[in-house]
This record gives sequence, structure tokens and C-alpha cells, in this order.
Amino acid sequence: MAGGWTRDGAVQDQIDDTVKDAVAAARQRLPKGESASHCDECGEPVPEGRRKAVPGVRTCVACQSGHDREVRHSTINRRGSKESQLR
Repeated sequence: MAGGWTRDGAVQDQIDDTVKDAVAAARQRLPKGESASHCDECGEPVPEGRRKAVPGVRTCVACQSGHDREVRHSTINRRGSKESQLR
């Protein structure tokens, strides 16, 4: 059932596109190459378990957590939400 000027499924298409964009952005941020033995940010050793779990890792857990917080706060849904379309 479409409402207003939209066709059936338009809102779901926006949701699907937003999810696809988020997955693509997350994949792009995944580390590549050989893992570093010491953090590129602070110089502390990167634990062997982390290097095995995340191939290509370049930062320690503490520095990566800081980066993750920055990314979370800077993410914007540029496609808009249903609520913003109704305003």
C-alpha cells in the first residue's frame, strides 16, 4: 500500500539501500594486509590473539575503540528516514 506520492515498496527500498551502504562502508574499513606487531597510533604491542582474529589489524584495542566511537557518531543516513519525509 503506497501513501502519498510514493510507489509500493519505496520505503523498504530505502531501508535496503541504507543497509547495503552500511555493509559496504564496514567492509571498506576492514583492515587489509599483514598485521602490525605494534599499534600505529600509540606504539603499544598489539596482542597476538588480536592479530590472529583480525588479519591486517594496525591498531590496539584501545585505539580502535576510539576510532569506532568516531565513526559511529559521524554516520549520517543521507537517504532520509520516513519521519523526515513526513515533516
